[in-house]
Amino acid sequence: MKKYSRVFAYLKNYKLKVFLYFIFTVLSIVFSILSIGMLMPFLELIFNTGSSGIIQQSNNPVVSEIRKILTSSISDPKVGKVRTLGLICIFIISSIFLKNLFLYLASYTLNPTKNSIVNRLRAELYDKILHLPIGYFTEKRKGDLISRITNDIAEVENSVVGVLEGWIKDPLTIIITLGTLLVMSVQLTLFILILIPILGFVIGRISRSLRRHSTKAALKNGESVSVLDETLSGLRVIKAFNAEGLLRKRFFKINDELLHTKNKISYRRDLASPMSEFLGVVLFTAILWYGGNGILTGKLPLEGSLFLTYLGVFYNIISPAKSLSTSFSNMQKGCAAITRIEEVLKATNTVDDNPNGRQLSHFSKSIEFRNVSFKYEDKTILNSINLTIEKGKTIALVGASGAGKSTLADLVPRFHDVSSGEILVDGYNIKDYSLKSLRDQISIVTQEPILFNDTIANNIALGEQNATQQDIENAAKVANACHFIQQKEEKFNTNIGDRGSKLSGGERQRLTIARAILKNPPILILDEATSSLDTESEKLVQDAINKMMESRTSIVIAHRLSTIRHADEIIVLQNGAIAERGTHESLMLTEGIYFRLVQMNQLVATD
Repeated sequence: MKKYSRVFAYLKNYKLKVFLYFIFTVLSIVFSILSIGMLMPFLELIFNTGSSGIIQQSNNPVVSEIRKILTSSISDPKVGKVRTLGLICIFIISSIFLKNLFLYLASYTLNPTKNSIVNRLRAELYDKILHLPIGYFTEKRKGDLISRITNDIAEVENSVVGVLEGWIKDPLTIIITLGTLLVMSVQLTLFILILIPILGFVIGRISRSLRRHSTKAALKNGESVSVLDETLSGLRVIKAFNAEGLLRKRFFKINDELLHTKNKISYRRDLASPMSEFLGVVLFTAILWYGGNGILTGKLPLEGSLFLTYLGVFYNIISPAKSLSTSFSNMQKGCAAITRIEEVLKATNTVDDNPNGRQLSHFSKSIEFRNVSFKYEDKTILNSINLTIEKGKTIALVGASGAGKSTLADLVPRFHDVSSGEILVDGYNIKDYSLKSLRDQISIVTQEPILFNDTIANNIALGEQNATQQDIENAAKVANACHFIQQKEEKFNTNIGDRGSKLSGGERQRLTIARAILKNPPILILDEATSSLDTESEKLVQDAINKMMESRTSIVIAHRLSTIRHADEIIVLQNGAIAERGTHESLMLTEGIYFRLVQMNQLVATD
């Protein structure tokens, strides 16, 4: 049951509702048994031929008491047998009405609780994804994570939270009913209790393999979502290279494996319910034989009317027992989904926030790397970096692909934490600052514009919810974006589509620059912001970047000389270490690595 500890922990916040559900369920079970229990006085009334000889000696005090009440009613000249029969029928109707009323109240109480648990689990998973470091997602397939927050949550809702009702109601029904049967006949009930564990063992064997197959199905589901996501993202390339057949083959293979696994799950899950019903009937028949044989031979001191009532009450167990076995099968199936969700929720956050730490209200001095090294698993990405970036200065990072440029820049906003050494901002280790206050001082413009399926205004104002329309328009003007925005029919209220698909590459990039300008931070990180643009778009974007960099501290990663040649210092990285440093002119004179990068056109001259 440890797998479901998180679900049970959520229930602590709904103690009153769970208590009310418990009370309503008990009352519904009691009135259900009472309605069935009226079989005995009904049979006594119908099949007793004497007018007043109904009372007979019985070893069961409950039976004797019922017979006294029944005889007293019949003996009353104002009531008689017919009116007594009517009273029995009214009592049965009233019992059934109250049973169903309390069943409804139980569901009315519990359903909002179940929905709240699923909602909270989904919210916690999404919140965890937001707070996990960037490095975590390099190891995971995006489709698999999407599958966990959609398919696995749905599986938990259907197979675990969905049977919360059964976890309480069905065991209560069985326990209360067995208690009633024990009062009616100890000998018969002990016979039942001997057989029930045997039947439970059979059902348990059927359900045991569900968890293994469910885990496999969840993995295949995640793979299929990943392929779908890659297909939608790369549809233009797929068509250009006539790769439809390859992607179709890959998706169909995963889809067929998923079908095969789901069929196995269905075979075993669907077997639980009919098997439990069949075994319940077998048990019912065994009681018929055992009880009937005992009554006929005189070994079982039980009257016929009480025995029939006993059978009626016992049959009340079969449905919850069947439901409980199905719930158990579903729980095994849902266990795989909970395990996958827990993997994310319990993932170690390697970048720990310090919400009560020092607040970086403004940047005033410098950013300093002191002997910084960074390792990813066993691979060293950066090694012994020593670098100081004074306020208002522009530092350019250049080097071959994989030299560690982006990783070095990512350490400043703490997308990753250093493996050794330290990074200081205004003389304090960045780990001493709260993450929010640190990142409030930084804006980032990446090579690939990251935009959302929303309006132009909302994309520019991302992170600055209090920005006015005038603020947004001013930022767009500085970013050279106002011209194309004004040409749109709805201007700033234009929806730009998924990932900005309704805009050109240059337009998308200018929106991300406008977003950075609106934030108005003292520190800028530009990660190859113009490398994927055409010449005309690049000039507009570069002009916007130059305006944005004015009087700001900038870390620039670029392949364009127009972006970096005027930097205060150029840092040349090779194999994760600083190989050269200096201005463009001084590095060209040394004819080292930087000089060769320029000569090999790895740094493109566009001006």
